[in-house]
Amino acid sequence: MIDEFAKQYLHGDLREVREELVGKLDGLGEYDIRRPLTATGTNLLGLVKHLTLTEARYFGEIFGRPFPEPMPRWDDLGARGTDMWATEHETRAEIVDRYRRAWKHSDATITALAVDAPGHVPWWPRPDVKLFNVLVHVLTETNRHAGHADILREQLDGSLATEGHRDAGFWAERNAEVERAAKAAGGPQ
Repeated sequence: MIDEFAKQYLHGDLREVREELVGKLDGLGEYDIRRPLTATGTNLLGLVKHLTLTEARYFGEIFGRPFPEPMPRWDDLGARGTDMWATEHETRAEIVDRYRRAWKHSDATITALAVDAPGHVPWWPRPDVKLFNVLVHVLTETNRHAGHADILREQLDGSLATEGHRDAGFWAERNAEVERAAKAAGGPQ
């Protein structure tokens, strides 16, 4: 049986990882939070923008509690992917503030509904869901993208998700150790 403790536990983790993700923007300039850092164009501000849509949609329309701001429809093929990056006209503050408004809306939905409240996700193979399923899905999605953000931030300025646990010397030594093992396993000599 899924109970309120499970809901509170998942909700607490979601709140924590949201803050960690937004924190990845701290101290970086506009170019660095927007620039594509992978072949697919993944960037820090785009991850925040994407998760805004994720939360607004999953904790909004899925439970008949639509997010009050305009969003592309889930079946609008022309809008697909536009949530993964910020245009030059969208500011960091606008995107982060909208994400925080989506949190507030999500938090209200999570608080108002029982963990087994029914929802409907039309794009899922098994569309009839419970709040529990959606909480797990959004937490998983947010954690996944927070992990991406950790790696992107490390690429930008060497900032580590585990700072405070180890010093720069430890990580330089670890990097050299991993490189030696890769070469010994058959990498370039």
